[in-house]
Amino acid sequence: MTQSRRTLPPLNALRAFEAAGRRLNFRAAAEELGVTQGAVAQQVRALEDLFGLRLFQRLARGLALTDYGTAYLADVTHAFDTLAEATWRLLDRPEIVTISATPTVATRLLIPRLAELYAALPDIDLRTMATEVLSDFDRDQVDIAVRLTRPPFPANLEAQLLFRQELVAVASPHLVSGLALPLTGEELRKLPLLHDSHDHWRVLLQSREKLPGAAFNHTTLALDAAHAGRGVVLACRAFVMADLEAGRLVRVSDETATIGPDYYLVRKRSSSPRKAVDAVWDWCATQLALA
Repeated sequence: MTQSRRTLPPLNALRAFEAAGRRLNFRAAAEELGVTQGAVAQQVRALEDLFGLRLFQRLARGLALTDYGTAYLADVTHAFDTLAEATWRLLDRPEIVTISATPTVATRLLIPRLAELYAALPDIDLRTMATEVLSDFDRDQVDIAVRLTRPPFPANLEAQLLFRQELVAVASPHLVSGLALPLTGEELRKLPLLHDSHDHWRVLLQSREKLPGAAFNHTTLALDAAHAGRGVVLACRAFVMADLEAGRLVRVSDETATIGPDYYLVRKRSSSPRKAVDAVWDWCATQLALA
């Protein structure tokens, strides 16, 4: 018979044949498939009639495969195994969770902790969107956001405080080598100051006029310049805590300034929450809040 390569026998008939071929018994195949013995025999007979070939020899006790049946069983079993493996891979893939964060939060807090997150949540694939733009949870398909914001929050949003903006002045130890720390405000003014888009130096130094120094549109860039010994940067303590502990940066002044708004973990309330999103939310609430 002439058949298209996409023309297949009925799936139920193939399942009946494959089970009967492995078991060499219609009754055992029927028990495996959860149908009657007569249904299995009927499906196999229909398959044989479709092909015009005998796939089994019916014996007094059970079945024996014909040469045609033996060859066909090997291919059909392989096909079912391939389908089962493909289905397992589909269902076993990591669940994707998308988190939107400012570039500084992403580079200073999230990325350094990815290994810890994947160790704790191995079945989750975290996608990070680094942007200063407020996310639309539906349009941008964002599950969780970390944002600099303040209450009150809309009723459809859930928010949890991560940390407040406690600003500290830090620099490379090479820049302040030989200086007696901590520096006074006047001594601090004599060093090159690095400014980010928030530019809170006037708050810390109680200055009404803009202070000179290199300016960057992201805190991350100002921090990179500080690491390179180009000046002193004013940054949220959470973003430099690891650098201070490792000695890559040092506090150059005891002065601090706590300002608003604060960093919050935010997500849309849902009547059917996803377990993966809940797991990432709980991990962030614990790990980032300790930053």
